[in-house]
Amino acid sequence: MLRWFVIAWAVLAGAGVFTPAALAAAAKPPATKPIEFNRDIRQILSDNCFACHGPDDKGRKAKLRFDLKEEAFKPAKSGDLAIVPGHPEKSELIHRLTAKDEDDRMPPTKTGKKLTPAQIDLLTRWIKEGATWQEHWAFQKPKRPVSPTVKDKKWAKNEIDQFVQARLEKEKLKPSPEAEKTTLIRRASLDTTGLPPTPAEVDAFLADKSATAYEKVVDRLLASPSYGEHQARYWLDGARYADS
Repeated sequence: MLRWFVIAWAVLAGAGVFTPAALAAAAKPPATKPIEFNRDIRQILSDNCFACHGPDDKGRKAKLRFDLKEEAFKPAKSGDLAIVPGHPEKSELIHRLTAKDEDDRMPPTKTGKKLTPAQIDLLTRWIKEGATWQEHWAFQKPKRPVSPTVKDKKWAKNEIDQFVQARLEKEKLKPSPEAEKTTLIRRASLDTTGLPPTPAEVDAFLADKSATAYEKVVDRLLASPSYGEHQARYWLDGARYADS
């Protein structure tokens, strides 16, 4: 299925799915959509609360931490419960976030951090819905999503295409015409290896008239050392390898 990611990304980007406005809209769950801890809540707590209520034993305040489930639901040093599942009105977290007095309101003014009304609303809704906690996504077993139903059943060639088609239909957009073969192999090569195809590789692709010609190209690219090198480069850049 990985071979189709190249096509899926290009189509979604061309359809405007990854514009800043679209991403912002997608990041905010509708009022009717259940809140998910990992998607909607973890980042709010991490960005605004972990400095005082996180994993640092020396910097922790009120013996309260929000990075572990068993600790987040324990009484704080004061005896108050920060999170009372199903009852935001009884949850000290919400009281502190909405306090009128600056001395009581969290995060403290001196930290320079302040939650937006939308973030407070998400936390309130999350607690009201039961404050369901999720482990970090890296420790969760992947679940295969159900393929969406689409109106145009001829365009999609696989399950990933169905997700692309469903989003295009939602945005009232039509798929772009399939690119010519020279463009396809250039896109695939640059996306997977960061390198353009050689003239010999282009000629071989143009000469292959089989229905799986493109799949064979992508399989070859994914199996090449250049693919691994290209992917590793992003990790090395993130780790500032060149500086070390």
